[in-house]
Amino acid sequence: MDEDLTDRLRAQFARRLATESGSERGEAAAQENREPRTGANTVGWDQQHQLKSELPDQEGREAAAGLEGEWDAEEPGPSEAGGGSEREPGSPQPSGSRGGELAGRRERRGEPREGQNRQHWWKPGSFHPGTIQEMYWERSKRRYRERALKLSIKNPNKWKYRQDKKPHGLAPPRPEEPKEIHVYKEDLLIPSQARRPTVRFSFQTAFQKSSQWSTVSPSGSVINELAKMGDPDVLEMVQQDRRFSKEERYSKANEDLRSGESSFLICQEPRFKKDEQSKDSIFFRDGIRKIDFVLSYVDDIKKEAELKAERRRQFEQNLRKTGLELEIEDKMNSEDGRTYFVKIHAPWEVLVTYAEVLGIKMPVKESDIPSADRLPFSCMLEPLKLPRDVKHPTPDYFTVQFSRHRQELFLIKDESSFFPSSSRNRIVYYILSRCPFGMEDGKKRFGIERLLNSHTYSSAFPLHDGQYWKASEPPNPVNQRNILYRNWARFSYFYKEQPFNLIRDYYGEKIGIYFVFLGFYTEMLFFAAVIGLACFIYGLLTIPKTSGSSEICDPKIGGQIIMCPLCDELCDYWRLNSTCLASKISHLFDNESTVFFAIFMGIWVTLFLEFWKRRQARLEYEWDLVDFEEEQQQLQLRPEFEAMCTKRKLNAVTQEMEPYLPLCSRLPWYILSGVTVTLWMALVVACMVAVIVYRLSVFATFASFMESEASLKHVKSFLTPQITTSLSGSCLNFIVILILNFFYEKISAWITKMEIPRTHQEYESSLTLKMFLFQFVNYYSSCFYVAFFKGKFVGYPGKYTYLFGVWRSEECDPAGCLVELTTQLTIIMTGKQIFGNIKEAIYPLVLNWWRRRKARTNSEKLYSRWEQDHDLETFGSLELFYEYLETVIQFGFVTLFVASFPLAPLLALLNNIIEIRVDAWKLTTQYRRPVAAKAHSIGVWQDILYGMAVLSVATNAVIVAFTSDMVPRLVYHYAYSVNESWPMSGYINNSLSVFLIADFPNNTVPSEKRDYNTCRYRDYRNPPDSEDKYAHNIQFWHVLAAKMTFIIIMEHVVFLIKFFLAWMIPDVPKDVLERVKREKLMTVKILHDFELNKLKENLRLNSASSTDFAKHFTIKENQANLAESTP
Repeated sequence: MDEDLTDRLRAQFARRLATESGSERGEAAAQENREPRTGANTVGWDQQHQLKSELPDQEGREAAAGLEGEWDAEEPGPSEAGGGSEREPGSPQPSGSRGGELAGRRERRGEPREGQNRQHWWKPGSFHPGTIQEMYWERSKRRYRERALKLSIKNPNKWKYRQDKKPHGLAPPRPEEPKEIHVYKEDLLIPSQARRPTVRFSFQTAFQKSSQWSTVSPSGSVINELAKMGDPDVLEMVQQDRRFSKEERYSKANEDLRSGESSFLICQEPRFKKDEQSKDSIFFRDGIRKIDFVLSYVDDIKKEAELKAERRRQFEQNLRKTGLELEIEDKMNSEDGRTYFVKIHAPWEVLVTYAEVLGIKMPVKESDIPSADRLPFSCMLEPLKLPRDVKHPTPDYFTVQFSRHRQELFLIKDESSFFPSSSRNRIVYYILSRCPFGMEDGKKRFGIERLLNSHTYSSAFPLHDGQYWKASEPPNPVNQRNILYRNWARFSYFYKEQPFNLIRDYYGEKIGIYFVFLGFYTEMLFFAAVIGLACFIYGLLTIPKTSGSSEICDPKIGGQIIMCPLCDELCDYWRLNSTCLASKISHLFDNESTVFFAIFMGIWVTLFLEFWKRRQARLEYEWDLVDFEEEQQQLQLRPEFEAMCTKRKLNAVTQEMEPYLPLCSRLPWYILSGVTVTLWMALVVACMVAVIVYRLSVFATFASFMESEASLKHVKSFLTPQITTSLSGSCLNFIVILILNFFYEKISAWITKMEIPRTHQEYESSLTLKMFLFQFVNYYSSCFYVAFFKGKFVGYPGKYTYLFGVWRSEECDPAGCLVELTTQLTIIMTGKQIFGNIKEAIYPLVLNWWRRRKARTNSEKLYSRWEQDHDLETFGSLELFYEYLETVIQFGFVTLFVASFPLAPLLALLNNIIEIRVDAWKLTTQYRRPVAAKAHSIGVWQDILYGMAVLSVATNAVIVAFTSDMVPRLVYHYAYSVNESWPMSGYINNSLSVFLIADFPNNTVPSEKRDYNTCRYRDYRNPPDSEDKYAHNIQFWHVLAAKMTFIIIMEHVVFLIKFFLAWMIPDVPKDVLERVKREKLMTVKILHDFELNKLKENLRLNSASSTDFAKHFTIKENQANLAESTP
């Protein structure tokens, strides 16, 4: 089906070309597409009988006379004698034959020879009326009238003679030369029925920069569609489309190159010898053409070697057909002696064709919008700023989508540097991902990714600009990699701002917007970290004043309270003051400022998201992403999807046939995907339960061991069985999290590929959903358990609840479960950040060192630029995905459970400061240069952040209400306190219920007998002497009602503030809106003026063309008459 659609589009293009040109070449192209891969290009008329001349100067007269004499010598014709035999074509005219010379002149003027009938006379090779040749002849005259006047007006004194040359099919860029303008004096002397092109004059001006495409060809849409489908003959069609309708634009550096020479330059003698070429060179051997992409492969001696070689041959052949230029480095020149390198260069014709297909915006005029006003205190931030030439490497321009038909509209100062390197490698990768390499199993196979997966090629990557530790040397361009390293990837610059524009120019918008988001998130964390640190300091300063920890640590109060055993049989009774240190630590995070900080974080997350939308809108304007349509990249069909599709259906929007995969074909994979994700989430929950069982089972062991071991009596005051179990359980849980993540990442990526998503956006959305759901459950499940379930369903002594009927449920510390939640959160969050940074920094460093060590086997050879990059680690397509995932998981730790750990924003801030520099360092020094890609936002991650922001309000409200002791203390303070001077005095005794030891069942009573009658436990229940003993008392219900009320009030207050702030803060800043409107107005005006000037010029040409044509023709006719009268 793909071949049918391609053939139809190619035939449509050929028909349009034939209609536009009216030439035999267009008809031949149409015939060629009706018979695929057959036919040859033809020329519209005979080019052997042409006489070219110029305006009357000495050189032009001599050239005209010389060519006329040569024409006379070669002119075939019958002899004057009636019935005489005709001379053979090309035979010389006998000298001294005056009659033959006059006959030849009559024939050149279009007059019949003597004895011939004027009505039936016609010279072989002339044009019959109504034929394609006749139409093309008429069109040539019309072109002459337009161009001759244009050239005479622009450069009236600069005319030069140039011999006619046959057009070349795919000639490389050369210095610009205007096309020939043919004038036939017979046009004004003889009727159309007897018109012959016998004498031809040509007027050419000296080199001048003129419009390359003055009009948009109707066949442009066909070419764009074929380019999107990866048709290898697109460039040849562009050349055909241009040949009859526009003037050629050439590059002076490649003046003498031809298509065969530029495509197969690898077979010629290189301009520079390899041992003389700089090892940091990023050019072909000629030192002119820049390397835009590199492919590498190793000879395979296995049974598939021939198949892989054939794939590579067809793939490279099709790449050359698209116009890309290739140069191959033999394995003998490589450092390891095994690897071939295929260097790829995209010439100007390829860049302009695919820049239009991809909708790349390019500058048309420097912006006249003044820069934003400086902030009042911006001078205080000067130490944090970068130099202006690093922060803004290029001026701000008005930009429009590039069009190959309007090149003169754009600010093209140098074709080699007009497109930035990120756009160049993006264009090349677009071609590589759609270039076919043959038919296998009855299906069309294409795309570099498939070749990489089958190990036909070992790698594909764009080159870095040079070494990161030194600037480039001529003739290499500016080394942006070195600038990034010096101003961005150094840890000593951790306090500096980031060069976002330079990152975007070098790595593309998709990577650039990630660092903008990470930087903005880090800036906003600064405010949350300051408030969180203030709350922590407040808790630290108020420890001596708190009544709760004072009563627990007091030997007369806490030392006299006997607590019930924490486990059955093995655990003994214990005194409350043994948890003195834990109660003080708990006060650091569970104090009056906790509520304030929880409300503040609910407002902070709203401000963060709203201000990020404003920052993103400003970024879209600055990076020309305002009108960026997701369809240009994310909604493009994935090559894997197109390869798997066997059916097509009509798109209701575009009314075009598109690849289609029925739902029934993908349904089994959807079911498998859902089942797999569910099973892995269940596995996470099972692992969490296993960790809980571990904590329950070892708690008794820790308790009995620490009680019996005399050497541990000095550490028992701060290392209680509860803390020991919590720390070991949290560390074990963190290890399990890392193991599960490692395996699930592999499985989720494989399952997503098997679903065969239609577009890149669908692929990323599907993978994001799978990974985030799993990571959410994996990282947060233990925190949710401690915050919302631990200690809530324990029961009471004598009637405890048991997990699986074996292990008794865990209890919270008398000071609350907040300390344990803080411990769990700190270990998982800090451990994840430390492990992630070590992995990101050490792992690629070690791999690259080992790879270089293995490769440097022939040290006498040149370790070239492409070999250096080949030995670096690959920046995979999912690397950025995992960076976003890591940031979003950290955002969850900062927002979802921040009420239990006010220092979480501070830890996240410190981690992100390091993370930015680690990511910059590894991307600049340890990874191959990734392929540039466009993106106008952080995508689906923004929706995930909004969801987590809403969820964080509820989780923090529940943590304050149910996990901390804030609400019970407030209830006691206002409802049950009897001491007016010290309202919180007696709170600890009030929060502990009494249990009669005689009521213990035999299987739960401690093995050692004690002389205690009662013990205390944490709950609000009736005493044993009550009629309804051990039932919840009235205070329990008061506290529960107060907790629910607090949750409702806090949620509504925070949500009200969030919605008010979201409504009050506009998504797009006012100055950005004005700038966008101004730029749209200016671009429309520029386009309007361009088209208007072009229309005026055409009208002026048409009005004056007749006069100019007659003037120049009269001069040439007089010259011809003078030559005839001369004896």
